[in-house]
Amino acid sequence: MTYTPVSYDPYDFANRRHIGPSPSEMEEMLAVCGVSSLDQLIEETIPASIRQDKALDWAPLAEHELLAKMREVAGKNRVMTQAIGQGYYGTVTPPAIQRNILENPAWYTAYTPYQPEIAQGRLEALLNYQTMVSDLTGLPVANASLLDEATAAAEAMAMAERAAKSKARAFFVDEACHPQTIEVIRTRANPLGIEVIVGPADTLDANAVFGAIFQYPGTFGEVRDFTSEIEALHAAKAIAVVATDLLALCILKEPGAMGADIAVGSSQRFGVPMGYGGPHAAFMSCRDELKRTMPGRIVGVSIDSRGNKAYRLALQTREQHIRREKATSNVCTAQALLAVMASFYAVFHGPKGLRAIAERVHFNTVRLANALKAAGADVQPQAFFDTITVRVGVGQQGIMAAARHRGINLRKVGRDRVGISLDETTNDDVITRILDAFGITEEAPKTIEIGVPDAMIRQSDYLTHPVFHMNRAESEMMRYMRRLADRDLALDRAMIPLGSCTMKLNAAAEMMPITWPEFGSLHPFAPINQAQGYAEAINDLSDKLCTITGYDAFSMQPNSGAQGEYAGLLTIQAYHRSRGDVDRNICLIPMSAHGTNPATAQMVGMKVVVVKTAPNGDIDIEDFRAKAAAAGDKLAACMITYPSTHGVFEEAVREVCEITHQHGGQVYIDGANMNAMVGLVQPGAIGGDVSHLNLHKTFAIPHGGGGPGMGPIGVKAHLAPFLPGHPETGGDEGPVSAAPYGSASILLISWAYCLMMGGEGLAQATRVAILNANYIAARLRGAYPVLFMGNRGRVAHECILDTRPFAEAGVTVDDIAKRLIDNGFHPPTMSFPVPGTLMVEPTESETKAEIDRFVTALLSIREEIRAVEAGEIKAEDSPLHHAPHTVEDLVAEWTRPYPREQGCFPAGSFRVDKYWPPVGRVDNAYGDRNLICTCPPIEEYQDAAE
Repeated sequence: MTYTPVSYDPYDFANRRHIGPSPSEMEEMLAVCGVSSLDQLIEETIPASIRQDKALDWAPLAEHELLAKMREVAGKNRVMTQAIGQGYYGTVTPPAIQRNILENPAWYTAYTPYQPEIAQGRLEALLNYQTMVSDLTGLPVANASLLDEATAAAEAMAMAERAAKSKARAFFVDEACHPQTIEVIRTRANPLGIEVIVGPADTLDANAVFGAIFQYPGTFGEVRDFTSEIEALHAAKAIAVVATDLLALCILKEPGAMGADIAVGSSQRFGVPMGYGGPHAAFMSCRDELKRTMPGRIVGVSIDSRGNKAYRLALQTREQHIRREKATSNVCTAQALLAVMASFYAVFHGPKGLRAIAERVHFNTVRLANALKAAGADVQPQAFFDTITVRVGVGQQGIMAAARHRGINLRKVGRDRVGISLDETTNDDVITRILDAFGITEEAPKTIEIGVPDAMIRQSDYLTHPVFHMNRAESEMMRYMRRLADRDLALDRAMIPLGSCTMKLNAAAEMMPITWPEFGSLHPFAPINQAQGYAEAINDLSDKLCTITGYDAFSMQPNSGAQGEYAGLLTIQAYHRSRGDVDRNICLIPMSAHGTNPATAQMVGMKVVVVKTAPNGDIDIEDFRAKAAAAGDKLAACMITYPSTHGVFEEAVREVCEITHQHGGQVYIDGANMNAMVGLVQPGAIGGDVSHLNLHKTFAIPHGGGGPGMGPIGVKAHLAPFLPGHPETGGDEGPVSAAPYGSASILLISWAYCLMMGGEGLAQATRVAILNANYIAARLRGAYPVLFMGNRGRVAHECILDTRPFAEAGVTVDDIAKRLIDNGFHPPTMSFPVPGTLMVEPTESETKAEIDRFVTALLSIREEIRAVEAGEIKAEDSPLHHAPHTVEDLVAEWTRPYPREQGCFPAGSFRVDKYWPPVGRVDNAYGDRNLICTCPPIEEYQDAAE
């Protein structure tokens, strides 16, 4: 007989691993949508006038081929001992944290904890982080992380301007700040009209500034007390900021003890690899009176519906994208996963362990300094923690080369000095090799000598809460991490159908390389010839993104989507400035835009003019035309999202771009919805001049429970000369991030995604994302109104369910969202872009079975709403109002008018593997009225319950 081999390819990553529905399931879904093929659905969804005609054509790699290629590329990086310092240090990631946090999808696939009932685990870990930062800096309030130290310093400057009573318009920057921090501050200050004065701390004129920032320890190692400078600032009604180092603060006097108002820095050296620049969680803490002006997220303690302790994001109206054009910052992404790692590092080691590590680093530095001095070297400064400089004159290049030959990178300081920073990884061998590079063969004697004056030694306790004193046996640590993970709902448990957020598969093969030392241990300022693997990955990813978007150049520097927006508008401004158009300052933004858009325009000093939205959700083209004409030669830009935030491909997008260009403006297309475009539509070909891409959405970087993210920007050729520069790599424009390539290590995830999907696979993923969304819309037709659809009745990759009609019966959008938790789902995006609605985005990675389970849950909830509408049960007595139901509800005495079975095991929920939220509905108002944002003592929990 004739043997017929199977056509199934088990190595086809795109269609067998990444894309959820099988070919036969797609046929069933297409039938429900009323079309005969996927091509027909795309024709009815995307206007023919904007579809690209050239397919993405690179071939895919199987997972094992990808990992082999990654090994080859990793081998082109050179793993060195990094003694460069400048804010980046070698650290030891405890294997228990690497395996159970960084490499665990329960942690890295979670979303931002806007739904607190299903985020209690990561909220507790972030509260631990806040407590750690607050304790070590000596300031009572800390946030749940910012993007990196340099941008945290820039945020602190803006915060100081808001809080200061001084009328001055200048900000003083200690010249001992890290160079990248100084330059990012300058970038941020320029469009806001803030004068930046850089100089020695001794030259501060407190009366001439609204605030000042000091680095402690300084970039070249100096440890000094800034109490007198801070007192002078306070006398002048100005604000004092201290950029500091958490490990140093384990033995050094804390900023709070000096009177500082704000402290910032990076928690990188608390177990987070350097990764060629990131991602790392920056921190900010402040005096209590300043907490409502602090950017970023704050985790607080509240109570649930039974009075039990419950964590939540506090003061959410502070979120800058909610405040829109009234925003003072556009911070949207945090670095939650890295903050969680740093917090567990503190729990893992406890205060004694951290102090021991700090002392070991310091004593090794004293030991090295003594050996250098004994050999006649000129070593500075007199007081230091982990960093010294050595004056070597014309021997600078020779000594640095000798050190490199011995596997060590030193820092070039000026023309005649060499900087040396030691860290947790420094051992006897490292010290011997450093001394050998200087031609010193004598052994450095061990010491416990302190290299700072007695007055600079810390006197206060820190990390006193019981969580930092738990038994540190790995068994106990592992169980603590597991308990917290089990309280959360992430993609490893269920679909997360968040509109505008694209919670797709984060494949294991994409994640694996980021923990390899060849990628993780590189310093961002290492010589470029040591980072050839990174150069190859970044360049190839840039080329592929140019092909995908139709742009001509990319900057990988922005390390969040909001920062990509910021970099994009700065690029547009620099372009206008180069042409003498210094008065172009108006930015047109539709009402439907994501809130970071107007916030970003505000940050770059543009005037926001809001454009109306038509009843069908499209931009009101006549209003746009009129406002563009009114702006005239002052029009700088428009910011649009495509497909629109309403989930529709607007027909008039080319017209919007043409009108903007007619008046000399530039078109910024927000890339938040790029998952509906890859392989089908190029924003750079339909009129866009610049776009940011959310790599943590479209290109498979996991959301990490609220970060990390990456927001690189693509531009047309005329804007390429104006992309962000960096003091380490050059460029005419200022940097927007601390490192030249932002959070470089996670770019590897997006590159791996593109390589395994191949060009055809990426386009197919887009098609299936559109299919999945239209399938949900078709299945729910008649139960929930779908608010916006295109001219042919189709949605893009997401659909908006209108739940506002149910409010007449007393059922709110919150009730529906919380009831979905009982069904084992993360609720869709609530009340954005339209209040009282749910925006659903299934992504291409969800299987038909999971989507059907989600639809079953929503249809079941609709029947519960009908029972309320029919008067069969009051809204306040219904399972909707009492959702989510906990195990405590299951075992407690049942007094509710609906069956226990209905409340606790609704349709769509699993029985054996059911997710039980650890708390009931959280009381948001209570948490804001009684703000607790560090680990409180047990008594406060008891008081809250009463």
